[in-house]
Amino acid sequence: MKRDDDQQLWDLLGRATEPKLSPFFARDIVRQIRQEPRWFARARSWLSLRKLVPASGLALAMITAMIFTLHPSLRQKPAATESDPLAKIDVQDYEVVADLDELLASDENSLWDEDSTL
Repeated sequence: MKRDDDQQLWDLLGRATEPKLSPFFARDIVRQIRQEPRWFARARSWLSLRKLVPASGLALAMITAMIFTLHPSLRQKPAATESDPLAKIDVQDYEVVADLDELLASDENSLWDEDSTL
């Protein structure tokens, strides 16, 4: 910006008082710099137990959720295939199972018959 561009601005700046610096300006600045915590102190404050325990718990929960969602082999198999006892029986054993069903049915009927006689 040239002085001829804005004469009023330069006149106003010429009337402003110059800032006075303290004779101890440099000493005060160096003291403030020395009082600021170093990088090690800042890192140590971030690694305090108040912040580390919840952060590690959250990280563990997220890792666990990712493992179970990304690995289908860790998921439980449907209970329908495990609860079907007829699927586990061999062909040769079908007659025995049918006989057991008849025996249980007759046993249930005889229990009701005995109670009615009392």
